[in-house]
Amino acid sequence: MTASLPGKRDLPASQYNLDTYWGRVCQSAEIADPRTLFVSNAGLESAKTLVSSFKQGHVQSMTPELWRAKKIVDSTLHPDTGEPVFLPFRMSCFVISNLVVTAGMLTPGLKTTGTLLWQITNQSLNVAINTANANKSTPLSTFTLVQSYFLAVSASCSVALGLNAVVPRLKRLSPGAKTVLTRLVPFAAVASAGALNVFLMRGEEIRRGIDVYPSLSSSQKADLAKEGKDVESLGKSKKAATIAVAETALSRVLNATPIMVLPPLILVRLQRMEWLKRRPRLVLPVNLGLILTTSIFALPLALGAFPQRQAIRARQLEKEIAEKVGGEGMVEFNRGI
Repeated sequence: MTASLPGKRDLPASQYNLDTYWGRVCQSAEIADPRTLFVSNAGLESAKTLVSSFKQGHVQSMTPELWRAKKIVDSTLHPDTGEPVFLPFRMSCFVISNLVVTAGMLTPGLKTTGTLLWQITNQSLNVAINTANANKSTPLSTFTLVQSYFLAVSASCSVALGLNAVVPRLKRLSPGAKTVLTRLVPFAAVASAGALNVFLMRGEEIRRGIDVYPSLSSSQKADLAKEGKDVESLGKSKKAATIAVAETALSRVLNATPIMVLPPLILVRLQRMEWLKRRPRLVLPVNLGLILTTSIFALPLALGAFPQRQAIRARQLEKEIAEKVGGEGMVEFNRGI
């Protein structure tokens, strides 16, 4: 993100109004734009140089080129470290990285081995994405990382296998209803384990707290920039961390819901049609197309549910932080994605 680059002058947060849900959706669509994956190292360095020029006062106003440079930086660099997020785990690669895994989990007629393998693969990917995009002010130990990974995998596999065993025993349901419920088992497993995964992988943030900063106006930030000062942390807040992790977990569920529910239900309908019955080889590409289409729209809608840079009243946090800015003063923190 641009905050990690040299210079005291802040860029506008977005071209869109981030106080509104639709503004955040549009901004999330920018960050999740897969076209940024094709930007070369030279292109990234050029974007960083242009952004730094604005922050250092060499460029006076936002231009289309500067907005594009900001988009590249925001979608590539981690806001806390300033380092590029590993490409497969960036939000701009989220749809592509999850496409094959989601298609595997939603494959009709999966047996126990297939269910286990795809749930393990999905949770492994979730662990990598959650770790890569988490708030980095509170590092996660290797032991905690490994422990959280196995707990998340165990949870998802238990839910998936448990429901697969229960659904066929529901005698009062019609065969059609059982088919629909069987297709929705992956959603139950992914939604529950996905939320748990976020809490497990970012539990250290809740235990130790994350950095909280005063929420300053543009003029206050400009005054600090003139003095050559940075905005200093007010300290670490466990309550802010709990809010950040809970909102991220909920956004994961919001993202998984349409992706894991709509394609299988639509596919059940399509498989009853003669044209698809006569062409069984088309089931896989149709399934992939449904998942891809749903994912493209679902991701920004889910990411936009909560601001990435969260601002709240200081009185909602610990007493020692509230006392530094006044109970009604505003503070902000990086929620993570």
